[in-house]
Amino acid sequence: MTAESSAVAAVEDAYRQEWAKVVATTLRVVRDLQIAEDCVQEAFTSALLKWPEEGVPDRPGAWLTTVAVRNALQVHRRNATLARKLPHLHTDAQDVPVDPAAGTAFVQLPDDRLRLMFTCCHPALSPEARVALTLRLVCGLTSGEVAKAFLVTQPTMQARITRAKKKIADAGIAYRTPEPHEFDERLSSVLDTVHLVFNEGHLPASGDRLTRIDLIDAALQLARMLHELLPHSAETTSLLALLLLTEARRDARTDAEGSAIDLERQDRSLWDQAGIGEGLQLLASAAGQRDCGRYTVMASLAAVHDTSPSWAATDWPQIVALYDVLQQHWPTPVVALARAVAVSFASGPDTGLAALEPLLAEPALATYTYLPAARADMLRRLGRFEEAGAGYREAMLLTANDVEARFFQERIDGLPPVH
Repeated sequence: MTAESSAVAAVEDAYRQEWAKVVATTLRVVRDLQIAEDCVQEAFTSALLKWPEEGVPDRPGAWLTTVAVRNALQVHRRNATLARKLPHLHTDAQDVPVDPAAGTAFVQLPDDRLRLMFTCCHPALSPEARVALTLRLVCGLTSGEVAKAFLVTQPTMQARITRAKKKIADAGIAYRTPEPHEFDERLSSVLDTVHLVFNEGHLPASGDRLTRIDLIDAALQLARMLHELLPHSAETTSLLALLLLTEARRDARTDAEGSAIDLERQDRSLWDQAGIGEGLQLLASAAGQRDCGRYTVMASLAAVHDTSPSWAATDWPQIVALYDVLQQHWPTPVVALARAVAVSFASGPDTGLAALEPLLAEPALATYTYLPAARADMLRRLGRFEEAGAGYREAMLLTANDVEARFFQERIDGLPPVH
């Protein structure tokens, strides 16, 4: 590996590991979302230029933070009227660099990323915009990765994030840490953000890996922090349970060559029993609380799979019943699709196809990989191999993840020849 390629790899690793921390620290200085992001991006650009010649620093995160903060301070010096021109920076004591958490419940927040997530989830923004902005600024996901999470195109997501930043500026939203009484109304967006980060790590939108461990670890860290901060919140507890119960299957999801293995063929002896045990314990404690919601139901679904001794022994009627409950809490096309898949195993693939039929005209699923993939699987089980092949080929066209594409190709290769 050359010095340049090593430096590029180090910058990429720093982007995955340090982006959120550098943004959070820079934001403490500049108190402006756009300027903070710009300064951090400049810092990463500087790293790409300097590290190949000067070598990768011992502490890349500290180097990037120093450069980003220096850039931010230069912005302050160049523009004495920054606070007036950028109203979302405005605070009652805008010229004095105070800790925005001082005197609030946020002094308990153990991580700047978590603090930043709560502040980005301002109620003036739509729920979708809060999550999208937080995923981009706090979690460092690209616009494409965020777009995949929301089932929209990348240009649409870029426009949504830009509008969210503009709304913050135009509305003069003070960039400050929320008061304790504002805590609950922002919690659901924060939970959604952590869940989406985990999902992107569990199955990346693109690339040659089935898992991004850095995103999974970040999501688990944030979920644990939230649980420590709000131990009596059923949804917070359930989210951590859901992530643990899902992550417990990681080692069984791929073979030695990195190819995907679906749940039916996974070696369940590879599942992490400690993680499953912790997840079940958390779920049991959440189930006895009054504010149970969709994360409690989703964790219950994961628990049914994790406690089933085999694929054949899976309690599909119970899973369908849980999806019925989930649809009451979270009526989305994606949940309806997952329910249709469960129906196909509980009552047969023909019944599953009937449940899937209304979703074929659903605009939100027009580019969703798992709609043609699920339909193809049901058709395969019905012996309609030509239609199944067409469905798998459509799914291949819609995914940008190489491992997933190979999985669909293997499905096609495994179909009997059609005469």
